[in-house]
Amino acid sequence: MTTTFETQRAALADVVAIPVTPFAEDGSVDEGVHRALLRRLLDGGIRTLTPNGNTGEFYALSPEERRRVTEITVDEAGDRGVILVGVGHDVPTAVASARHARDLGAQMVMVHQPVHPYVSQSGWVDYHRAVAQAVPELGVVPYIRSAQLTGARLAELADACPNVIGVKYAVPDAARFAAFARDAGLDRFVWVAGLAEPYAPSYFSAGATGFTSGLVNVAPAVSVNMIEALRSGDYPAAMKVWEQIRRFEELRAANGSANNVTVVKEALAVLGLCRREVRPPSRQLPEGERAEVAAIVAGWSI
Repeated sequence: MTTTFETQRAALADVVAIPVTPFAEDGSVDEGVHRALLRRLLDGGIRTLTPNGNTGEFYALSPEERRRVTEITVDEAGDRGVILVGVGHDVPTAVASARHARDLGAQMVMVHQPVHPYVSQSGWVDYHRAVAQAVPELGVVPYIRSAQLTGARLAELADACPNVIGVKYAVPDAARFAAFARDAGLDRFVWVAGLAEPYAPSYFSAGATGFTSGLVNVAPAVSVNMIEALRSGDYPAAMKVWEQIRRFEELRAANGSANNVTVVKEALAVLGLCRREVRPPSRQLPEGERAEVAAIVAGWSI
């Protein structure tokens, strides 16, 4: 029987939350706070959670920590959410992580972009095929950040692996996204705007039906307001949300997104929800920017 992945597809056409990984004073993963933050997302109406995403500091976590973050997320969500586990690094590590996610009961994996100085398009297909074929029961979502990849290559991957059902597209070019999606098959995949709320309106106009979010850790209602506006085709309402979050997202994107996670954790620290610590190569915000983040959060009336 052919798997249709209807539940997984629906979960991608939504706010795809990328939870932070909170750290305790000794630098370890703070499991209790992590569970509390996950419950806050679920209680706020968020149903799609991505443990081990970039906002979760995927590349700064040890293999054991990545496994534990996955276990905590699956356990805390229960039947309240759909879990999209971030996997990556070398092929054996990515495959092992995907199988671990499957064995825990997760429904999907998101395959991080290959971190390698020499990525060919055919090699990109080979990398993702190895992961997708190892877990045919799971929906697979490539995370695309390279403008060099063509839509035809994604179609080639899906021809070999029908469980490749969605795409997190994170190239900052709405016109390129529109062309890529149509070259790959607009209706074949669920298209997720992988650069979060700032790009969601333009990407939705070109065919996206979901967006990722790190901001959602701070203000779930804000992200929910945007997805509802976009679903109804109310772009003026979506742009009102865009204006509301603009400065916060500008701070995250500054200097090559150096403070992407830092700004989110600073906002959570302002709210008393977790510590502000991030791991190198990220860094904490200087005092002046901390004050600006605090003022933005106060304006959201969270």
